[in-house]
Amino acid sequence: MRGGLVVGTAAFSVFVGTAGAAGAGAVVGTDGAVPYRTAPGATAVQGSVSSTDGPTLKAGGVYTDSLKPGERKYYTVELDAQSSAYVSAVAAPAPGSSMGLKDGIDVSLQAADGTSCGTGRHRSFLSAGGAYPVADYAERIVKAGGACGAAGTYRFVVERGDAGGGDGAPVPVELKYVSEPPQRGENDGPTAPGSWSSQAPSELPRGEAERVAGGSGFNDAAELRAGVWKDELRPGETHFYRVSVDAGEQLFADAEFGAAPAPGPFVVSGVRVGLSNAARGYVMNKTGPYQGKPATLSLATPPAAYGSGTGGEAARGMRFAGWYYLQVSLNPKVRQAGGVPVTLRVEVAGARKADQGAGAGKTQNGVGGELVAAAGNSGRRNGRMRMLGYAGIGTGSALLVGLGAWTFIARRRDG
Repeated sequence: MRGGLVVGTAAFSVFVGTAGAAGAGAVVGTDGAVPYRTAPGATAVQGSVSSTDGPTLKAGGVYTDSLKPGERKYYTVELDAQSSAYVSAVAAPAPGSSMGLKDGIDVSLQAADGTSCGTGRHRSFLSAGGAYPVADYAERIVKAGGACGAAGTYRFVVERGDAGGGDGAPVPVELKYVSEPPQRGENDGPTAPGSWSSQAPSELPRGEAERVAGGSGFNDAAELRAGVWKDELRPGETHFYRVSVDAGEQLFADAEFGAAPAPGPFVVSGVRVGLSNAARGYVMNKTGPYQGKPATLSLATPPAAYGSGTGGEAARGMRFAGWYYLQVSLNPKVRQAGGVPVTLRVEVAGARKADQGAGAGKTQNGVGGELVAAAGNSGRRNGRMRMLGYAGIGTGSALLVGLGAWTFIARRRDG
């Protein structure tokens, strides 16, 4: 189907025991933390240790497998000569797991002769000081002179790191391949001039918070609109939320972790906020200390759908208009008997130049055409957004040229 990424329904399944197995109900981890839930109807596959005979991943499909420490697995994807491709892996250790310092996953996409189709990506389980789901994709971007431009058979490679000093059990992996239809010409849309401010256009929303129950993963992420939301996290738990971001808009969010029920140990990376895009690509990750007292983490993104992936990981990750996935985690080392309250303040606003005042409003020219959001049943925020079945990466949200220099002031960044 043209239009992009296929998204699951509200139903879900869950990893149980060794990865790739799915059960009918949620299996609660240590201290009541709920593990990552896979997509409904996900297909169990077994990646090959040989580069020549990996199982085929089809566009729009979701698959499950597992990875042992040091294991490398190959999967096959068929690419045409017109569409960009994004093949992702989500690795989800059990809540409360203790992972090795060198443990994590690497993903890459290769031609049959071993030629790399782009930069490989590495995600560490301990980049936030505690095991939590990590995700990223390998990509083939169709452009003049780009690598892997021919139609044919390619291989997606996922490799796990060394578990020395940590949990050596197989880690569940969820795989997804999404295809982006051919884009318009490079000069059909507006160019993003100058630098962009990382300051919110005004104070983030205040007032009474609305209760929300965050999901366990990408497949059951709770939808957030601009506003104030409250949830609760147990040690070792990660909650997922999805926020719709139009082309030319920036996402601003504060995660305020409240006081714990009782004093606990000082944990250097006790709290974490991450962000992924519609195709499960990494955007950013921030951590902070926690000792049972209130703590706040903030993030601000570049404008969505401007640029061709240049300008750093955050700009690369914001290449789409559609759903963006906030992930909020509490380190298992916090060791609280009960949950910790979390307040989320979310704002989505039109991008401003770095020299614009705080009162600037939304841009009116962001899309330059139709926008298809990465959702199937909700998420409409304004008249420029149109839903199209189980749609995803939009045909109208073309990869616009020229992000330029973006001013990003990060309190703490950990990749």
